[in-house]
Amino acid sequence: MNRLSDPWFFQSLSCVLGYDWHSSGTTTVTCGALKEAIDPIETGLAIAGGKGKTSIKAPTEIREKGEVFGLGEARIEELVYCSRMAAKVDNSLIQDGYQLYHHCFFFDERGKWIVIQQGINQKRADARRYHWPIEHSGLIEEPQNAILCNTRLPYVLDMTSVKSKENRLACVDLVKESPERLRRMFLPPVPAKQKRLDSWASVEEQEQLVMPRNVNWDTLREVYEFQPKNYEELVAFKGVGPSTVRGLSLISELIYGGRASWDDPVRFNFAFGGKDGVPFPVDRRAMDEAVDVLKTGISSSKVRDEEKSRAFRRLRSCVPSIPDFRL
Repeated sequence: MNRLSDPWFFQSLSCVLGYDWHSSGTTTVTCGALKEAIDPIETGLAIAGGKGKTSIKAPTEIREKGEVFGLGEARIEELVYCSRMAAKVDNSLIQDGYQLYHHCFFFDERGKWIVIQQGINQKRADARRYHWPIEHSGLIEEPQNAILCNTRLPYVLDMTSVKSKENRLACVDLVKESPERLRRMFLPPVPAKQKRLDSWASVEEQEQLVMPRNVNWDTLREVYEFQPKNYEELVAFKGVGPSTVRGLSLISELIYGGRASWDDPVRFNFAFGGKDGVPFPVDRRAMDEAVDVLKTGISSSKVRDEEKSRAFRRLRSCVPSIPDFRL
């Protein structure tokens, strides 16, 4: 599980199945093959969920396979909660326009777990994969091991970022206010002839400042009655979705001044392009420079000569034939 939670190992494993770059099938097929092949009783490892409608079966499958492992009701329900929160965090707290459609929850007979899930952006026609590690310091602040995609977006509301900490605290304070007062903050009356301050901002900035219209006020009233102690309790509340998260964040910044992070947390998942030109042609110069760095590292390493020779041969097998190229 620790290896699978590493996005680079997972990408390499998918290449064994025949993929040479990150398509959406890299995630769904690799996870599907693992789920089909791995027997929980023989291995002590179970996989719940999957692609599309199969993803919503994750809670049921966690309970069934958790009983096989004899984990106990309390631990099983904790795993179900972690599965649900992982999906909610990547769908609501990271607002990157990628709708989750794949959720795989891996757990073992000791109750350790990881998550591999994927979202798709229909406009961009590409996918984004989210890896959660086996060791967890929490479910809210930067819980992922990595987020991978072919593109980096200019603006992404990232409430999981450590930079969003003050904003998250302010959001909790806001929902403890009267729902009526909070609603006036969301929908202030604007005179017909009065200009908005964001009229002088750029178009991209204006898009970020627009308050969501579809806020579940019944849910916010229930949250007010519940009085959450922290941001996790707020997010875990049923009915709190992306619109509510975004609206609270914008109001928190306006009133308390704690700005949330708008930096896209994605990392690249390939280095030099694809041999078929997808998503872009191979950058030979960049690849040669990377090979030179690896050659220098091998040459300066304190290992036996035969081990260096094996390392050079492995490196040579990764490099396509180039005229006058020598290792």
